[in-house]
Amino acid sequence: MSQKSGKLEKDIKTSSANKLLVICVDRDNDVGDKAGIDTPVFGRNACIEAAQRLALEDPEDADSNSIFYAIKTYEDLVSKGYQAEIITVAGVANRGVQADEKIAREIRQILEKFSANGAVIVSDGEDDESVIPIIQNILPVVSVQRVVMRVSRSVEYSYAVFGKYLKMIAYDSKYSKFFLGVPGILLLIGGIASVFNLTTEIFAVLISILGAAFLIRAFDIDRAWVSWSKPTPGGFIRVFTMVTGIIFILASVPAGIAVINSEIISTDMQLIDVITNQVIIGQYVLGASPILWMGLGSIFGGILLSNWLGGSLKKISDVLRLIVLVAIYPTIYQFSNILINDESSFTLIPPLLAGLAITLISATLLFRRYRKHKGGEILTE
Repeated sequence: MSQKSGKLEKDIKTSSANKLLVICVDRDNDVGDKAGIDTPVFGRNACIEAAQRLALEDPEDADSNSIFYAIKTYEDLVSKGYQAEIITVAGVANRGVQADEKIAREIRQILEKFSANGAVIVSDGEDDESVIPIIQNILPVVSVQRVVMRVSRSVEYSYAVFGKYLKMIAYDSKYSKFFLGVPGILLLIGGIASVFNLTTEIFAVLISILGAAFLIRAFDIDRAWVSWSKPTPGGFIRVFTMVTGIIFILASVPAGIAVINSEIISTDMQLIDVITNQVIIGQYVLGASPILWMGLGSIFGGILLSNWLGGSLKKISDVLRLIVLVAIYPTIYQFSNILINDESSFTLIPPLLAGLAITLISATLLFRRYRKHKGGEILTE
């Protein structure tokens, strides 16, 4: 780690602060998720213990080094005669507004114990430093210390580091969805287009398979399937309802085609004329919607039932997605009638407003039913 004690001393001398709070920021809450430590962590010994536990759980995590760096900064300040204390604060795993609110709340909690008039922030990257404006609203920031890890420059270690980044791209869902998902979609589309063009069919199939493999790995479909197909009641229900739902969804295509009036389609009509004919589209949607909605309802109902049997029915989305599915169907039905019978578009307003009202009322009731209070924060779980 690079030490910037000269810069730190210069920053402090230019300020009027004499009671300093050294704040180590962990915005994505690695210290809580990996080491199981509740924040805020207050005091030198508690921070040392937190850093050691995090380093034992994940030796490659940079946050443990940030905590040690903050401890070193705290000791330097104390040796120079400053009144200082050290804390480690953390946000939540998905960052965002909830993380920033949690960090601000934890700093205010510590200030009730130690009335500091200046803050020294220690972080290991720009993501953690994004909370600096929030901290400045609570406490003047005297200095910002960034932890930079020193790595070996040898070829062997460079290859090891490069390999770890490749593994992160392949297995970390935060990165794989972009680095693998987007190329997978492009390759899949290119393969299908090549098949329709009737050129290099085998090459097109290979591209499609490669694209599908990228998609499966990028979106954790393989891991999700393994977890869904576990030999538990919930797992069997998920598999059954998923397969049933997919069959219904596929069956909705011929069901929609079957209700189209064949007299509307003439032999000299082009494909573009068929797919742009509003009557044909309306009849297709009208015939396909019931089967399609049954398939989606089967999938959503299976998720709800499996979570209920597993005792993990926490999020209101499990119930709300089924309510939304039912509430939106009258709008789809009326949209089909508009296309077929050339009715006024204003006839969409009543079913749309009714579906919106049902959704809002249901969401409100479910929110009140499942919300929990934790540390003054309302969680919709």
